[in-house]
Amino acid sequence: MKKTHLLAVLLAASMFDVQAAMDHSAHRGRGAKAETGGAACLRPQLSKMQPAHLATVAPGSEFSFVVSNLDDPDQVFVEVKRQPVEIQTEFKNPYYVIKGKIPESLRNTAARIDVKIDSKVASCRAEDGWLLKISEN
Repeated sequence: MKKTHLLAVLLAASMFDVQAAMDHSAHRGRGAKAETGGAACLRPQLSKMQPAHLATVAPGSEFSFVVSNLDDPDQVFVEVKRQPVEIQTEFKNPYYVIKGKIPESLRNTAARIDVKIDSKVASCRAEDGWLLKISEN
């Protein structure tokens, strides 16, 4: 009978230790959110880049891409061959369509469309891009 009582006490104590460990891990989780400004994020994702990677385009051609998990379109910055490009954004719930144009000055070269999405939280920033061939005309 005493062994049964001792076993019940040990079982209850071990369950208390497991519960305490779970409570402490939850505190760490809240602390991590507090470090990032209290908000969890999903990293923005680029897709549907047009024209396609390695396509040949004329100077001044339009390009576009889709960004999902984007909170603020003002956080999107685009460069073509390190030249800043003006972009237009259109919200199409639940994503944004971003459009821009290849600079007219780029001819007979290859150029990377570089997309950077900024955020106050480092883990929420994103970078992506693709390469195009630009023809003479």
